[in-house]
Amino acid sequence: MCNKPFIYQSDLKKHQRIHTGERPYSCSVCNKSFIEQGHLKGHQRIHSGDRPYTCGVCNKTFSQLRNLKEHQSMHTGERPYNCGVCNKSFTKQSNLKLHQHVHTGERPFTCGLCNESFSQQSSLKRHQRIHTGERPYTCGVCNKSFSELSNLKQHQRIHTGERPYACGVCNESFSEQSSLKRHRRIHTGERPYSCGICNVSYSQQGSLKKHQRIHTGEHP
Repeated sequence: MCNKPFIYQSDLKKHQRIHTGERPYSCSVCNKSFIEQGHLKGHQRIHSGDRPYTCGVCNKTFSQLRNLKEHQSMHTGERPYNCGVCNKSFTKQSNLKLHQHVHTGERPFTCGLCNESFSQQSSLKRHQRIHTGERPYTCGVCNKSFSELSNLKQHQRIHTGERPYACGVCNESFSEQSSLKRHRRIHTGERPYSCGICNVSYSQQGSLKKHQRIHTGEHP
């Protein structure tokens, strides 16, 4: 089929299942099937809760050896998976595959309602919440809910008072990175928002909108 050579007959048989689709090893709990018996054993730990692989640095445990190896790269800083186009490196092969969509333009995950497509499955899931109205992330203080975890984390700073984004010039700090970016324009003099009619420019988008009412006659 593909003429890939093998030393052992058993390895050839396992490989041929990629072409035939044969998956002879089935889980007795959920009936999911696998090409190799080792893959089935690893899967069964999901049901048993068995996590035999332990990180020697932080004692976190894993059900799969490959997951432990990927985790260990957090401690070692190793990023063994490199993009052949831009040389960006990753700790996980799965992250490299997702990254490669940036170069190929591939968007294999499509919304069944509006046909918008995405390069990552996680992006599709976030998008689908627009249609479903799902808001799975809830604040433990005020019960306000959000469609994205990042929005919840940002909201929680209202309660904690955390302001992790600090200006390197004057040390004023902000709860949101976007607020820091706007603030920095005070120091840099950047005015990225320009009026299309008279070309006057502003550092804040809100200031531009107010100005445009001079031309449109619109009242807020």
